[in-house]
Amino acid sequence: MFKSLSLKVILFGFIFTFFSSFGQSYFLGLFNSSIREALSISHGQFGSIYASATLLSSFVLIWVGKKIDDINIFKFAFFVIILLSFSCFFFSKISSITILFIAIFLMRFSGQGMMSHTATTTISRYFTKSRGKALSTSWFGLSTAEFILPVFIIYLLTVYDWRNIWIFISILIILLLPIASFILLKSLNFESREKDNENSKKLIIKNWKRIEVLKDYRFYILCANMLAMPWIATGTFVYQSFILTSKGWGPYVIAQSFMVYSVLSVLTLFIAGFLIDKFTSRKILIYMNIPLLFSVFVIIYFNHPLTSFLFLGLIGVSNGLANVLGSSTWAEIYGVKHIGSIKALTTALMVFATAFGTALFGILIDKGFSIEQIAMISGVYIFTALIMLFLIRSKLNPVKIKK
Repeated sequence: MFKSLSLKVILFGFIFTFFSSFGQSYFLGLFNSSIREALSISHGQFGSIYASATLLSSFVLIWVGKKIDDINIFKFAFFVIILLSFSCFFFSKISSITILFIAIFLMRFSGQGMMSHTATTTISRYFTKSRGKALSTSWFGLSTAEFILPVFIIYLLTVYDWRNIWIFISILIILLLPIASFILLKSLNFESREKDNENSKKLIIKNWKRIEVLKDYRFYILCANMLAMPWIATGTFVYQSFILTSKGWGPYVIAQSFMVYSVLSVLTLFIAGFLIDKFTSRKILIYMNIPLLFSVFVIIYFNHPLTSFLFLGLIGVSNGLANVLGSSTWAEIYGVKHIGSIKALTTALMVFATAFGTALFGILIDKGFSIEQIAMISGVYIFTALIMLFLIRSKLNPVKIKK
């Protein structure tokens, strides 16, 4: 299905999405209780700090992320690796609210932001006809991490101090990733490949600049749907301890449910990849948040511990779709020449959405809202965004121009 060099690009994407986990909300949420206990802060205080730091990282990502269009991909990846390793080490030194803010900023920027941005931009630019399958295969890295890490980290927290875990992660990153990136990326040349692709076509997709994208009304409706998953899932992951307490579930229920979430994410990733290559992202997009909407109803109406598996399983299906569609849709509609700049913006908006979700959930929890009421608010948002997308579904075709 893929040639040797293509496999190297996909493997690079797999590794980077796997290691992006250390800045993802589901992973950081595992340390929520330990950090709050160490600093004696509430859910709302943690959420506000988390949201503020995440928000700052999204603004910085808009500027730094666009540099991937101008810098050799190996050099760019090496910079991201060094930053992630340092961020993990710094996270182990949290001793005050100020240090917590800086640590979360660094983890969100380097992990969730730059690692995933580097992986998906590289894949989106390199592949054309098989972009969907390539993206779905590379996002399998994150799904693998989501399957393995939650239960593993919960176990490690019973044996080791949480700070030592972060020091080990930092060392692991700096030892493994530079070598892997050198082997996989050193011979990669996008420029010559892009020129060959352009010369082989009489009609090509218009390559939109970021400023043009910002003037396109479709972009905002697409974003409204793309951002539902990040803010709702992040709120769920960061405040998983609140959900456990509210529902009266045992301490391992959500950690175990992440396995179902991961398995369904993976299955959906691969199915989505084939569907996108056959039908296009634009036609699949309308189905992305329907499982997420169903998950909201599950958390509203059911309390049995087994419903946790259904709840996170449905989120996993939407997550699998969102991971692929969140990269392929922009390349399909707006072209790949400026995809780094556009992806920097959309990734920043995704990071912003996670900040919004964390802040909103934290504020609502502190104000006495139940998890069912929070889920109801989430459901209204998802449904509204779906209706807007349905109304413009026939207007999502890319603009074709002559060479």
